[in-house]
Amino acid sequence: MTTTVDLRYPIGKFQAPQSIEQVNIPDHITVISQLPKKLREATMALNDLQLDTPYREGGWTVRQVVHHIADSHVNSYCRFKLAMSEDNPTIKPYFEEKWAEFDDAKSAAVFHSLNLIEAIHGRWVIFLGSLSDDDFKRTFFHPEHKRSISLYHALALYSWHSEHHLAHITELKKRNNWQLL
Repeated sequence: MTTTVDLRYPIGKFQAPQSIEQVNIPDHITVISQLPKKLREATMALNDLQLDTPYREGGWTVRQVVHHIADSHVNSYCRFKLAMSEDNPTIKPYFEEKWAEFDDAKSAAVFHSLNLIEAIHGRWVIFLGSLSDDDFKRTFFHPEHKRSISLYHALALYSWHSEHHLAHITELKKRNNWQLL
């Protein structure tokens, strides 16, 4: 029996933790620390035609996915720092769909974002490793969702986000029989 991968959510939808006890903080930090290397490996042998292939019909191209990860994770890193330095700060949402349509996301070489992801994740992992369990209970207010979000929730989300978008690329490579490294 063949199982079909949901191309929109190849690892499944994010399951929000209900409490900090449901979050394995070291495992999530490890996922975040490993993303830059895994993402570089997944994209290094791809040519421009492959980078400009959408991972699904109506979806972003591999190039846009890589640039989106950089945009999203820079925003998340800043949100973590804001939550640690202010009391439940209101963060600034951004329109990821619009950002993915800018020329830099549609045509820039992916090494720019790969380097940015490597740098921001390097700093982010050091920062995350310095936080206590109580620190992960701190929050920021997301005006789009109209609620406060804890850092343990955000950590679990961005661990999932890392694996989610990496799977978009690796599943596309498998479907198209592109060389897997």
